Amino acid sequence: MAVEKGSAFLLKIGNGENPIGYQTVAGLRTTQMSVNGEAVNVTNKDSGGWRELLSGAGVRSVSVSAAGIFTGSAAEVRLRTHALAGTLDDFRLTFEGGEVLEGRFLITRLDYAGDYNGERNYTLNLESSGVVVSL
Repeated sequence: MAVEKGSAFLLKIGNGENPIGYQTVAGLRTTQMSVNGEAVNVTNKDSGGWRELLSGAGVRSVSVSAAGIFTGSAAEVRLRTHALAGTLDDFRLTFEGGEVLEGRFLITRLDYAGDYNGERNYTLNLESSGVVVSL
């Protein structure tokens, strides 16, 4: 795997149309993704003292966090609307190497902050709902 620039890790939000179009969430400076999974333990007395896990079982999820500078883009307005309503939307994560992940996410946190004579910035957290696919 080649080294990639962090600026090429983009978060995009769906436009609510069919077929779905995506718009880059402007002003992001940092983006982080975590793939989470819960294991199903099937260890028994025949396991020889070693833990055994059931492949393909358990609950998997993807968490995304991002922070950036507020620019007032349509994508940021859409984020705020979904955060206030507690509704799901389609998101796409793209990487410099061409990998793409798509799925439905809930905005679980949206924070705004600003200093006197400085820019307004924000942080957000997303949690997947349903399947996240790698394209």
